[in-house]
Amino acid sequence: MRYLTSGESHGPQLTVIIEGVPANLKIDVNDINEEMFKRQGGYGRGRRMQIEKDSVEIVSGVRHGYTLGSPITLIVTNDDFKHWRKIMGADALTEEEQENMKRVITKPRPGHADLVGGMKYNHRDLRNVLERSSARETAARVAVGAVSKILLKALDINIFSRVIEIGGIKDDYEYTLEEVKANIDHNDVRCINDEVAEKMRNRIDQAKKDGDSIGGIVEVVVENMPAGIGSYVHYDRKLDGRLSQAVVSINAFKGVSFGEGFKVAEKPGSEIQDEIAYNKDIGYYRLSNHLGGFEGGMSNGMPIVINGAMKPIPTLYKPLNSVDIESKEDYKATIERSDSCAVPAASVVCEHVVAFEIAKAIMEEYQSNHIDQLQDAVKNHRNWNLNF
Repeated sequence: MRYLTSGESHGPQLTVIIEGVPANLKIDVNDINEEMFKRQGGYGRGRRMQIEKDSVEIVSGVRHGYTLGSPITLIVTNDDFKHWRKIMGADALTEEEQENMKRVITKPRPGHADLVGGMKYNHRDLRNVLERSSARETAARVAVGAVSKILLKALDINIFSRVIEIGGIKDDYEYTLEEVKANIDHNDVRCINDEVAEKMRNRIDQAKKDGDSIGGIVEVVVENMPAGIGSYVHYDRKLDGRLSQAVVSINAFKGVSFGEGFKVAEKPGSEIQDEIAYNKDIGYYRLSNHLGGFEGGMSNGMPIVINGAMKPIPTLYKPLNSVDIESKEDYKATIERSDSCAVPAASVVCEHVVAFEIAKAIMEEYQSNHIDQLQDAVKNHRNWNLNF
């Protein structure tokens, strides 16, 4: 499986092409749109989420509700484009229109791609950078992940996410897998504990009042993953390595860990290695899951647990110092429409980025042209592992 996205933040649409989804998989666009809606929610989001109501249109690769095996094309229309047509349109401008162009950006924001992107591609109007580097592109990636989740669900593999920290406020209670699954979406910060959730809201409110932004940590769990997906034989086939790259590729994500993550450096091996046990009904399993479902770059059959750290959003309503690229004078950075906190939405994005990488690894492990063939291959693999 692979995919390609295109589109700018205030352009007419985002477009996704997904290749490699097996034929005869039942696809309901409402299931995709339900995931898109989750990305737009969450406490701390800005005004754009009130303007854009993201929904997906499927324009290829699906007929009468079932995949064809050919590339799937998804379109997400930007409703706000009608207000940006003069600024973001594809048609050439006259000299007068160029001189009177509104919303030209020459003051890069610290922490954003503005300045370095302008230097790389020789853009004097930094809008040419920020429009594509914007987190708006993650809407397309959620659409890809939503299709991936449908595929994985057909294989009895489930993926879900939650927020475990915002602005230093942590939900460090221990929960069972069932408790997490049952309480993910019951509040607007996607935090399991309601008391902690309220403290997170207060922290977000304070950041907004201060014209500031805050980040946090999200957790993604993959349940019922077959053992042996990935490989130990070469660096670029290690599944945890590929997931790490995918998570850190999300806008503003600066760190990733598995299971207990960096805490493993603080403890002896006797407290970290997951002891192995066997049951004739379920096969091999671990007595703990400190390593987050991975050994040697491969899934070991335990739930995969991934943590992603998101930095505060770089667009601040109390902007930091910057330099105008035309005059070279000191200025306050440009203010663009933004959120004071997007961690709840980021947990949804992270979940869907992980979903694609898991689906891609599954399709590499079990070469299949249609969903029945894939389901049989996964079932046979599970039986093999059970009787090993």
